[in-house]
Amino acid sequence: MPSPKDDVEARPPCHPRACAIQDCLVKNNYNETRCQNAVKALYECCEAFYQRYGDDATSPSCPLPKLLRLKIQQQKEGK
Repeated sequence: MPSPKDDVEARPPCHPRACAIQDCLVKNNYNETRCQNAVKALYECCEAFYQRYGDDATSPSCPLPKLLRLKIQQQKEGK
């Protein structure tokens, strides 16, 4: 898979990462725990997107910046 910074340039930004989550869920009978790496990859892409374009930027593939930061923190804490 391309780096998060590469997918920031996709149209819409980070869309390939969002599609990878959907593909993973379908492949794993919607077992979210098996798709955590795909979710993490999306969050990394969205984090790079907001770092590049600022918190006012939008992408239908990314959660709002405040929620994204919360989700990243929760992942780090293992929640």
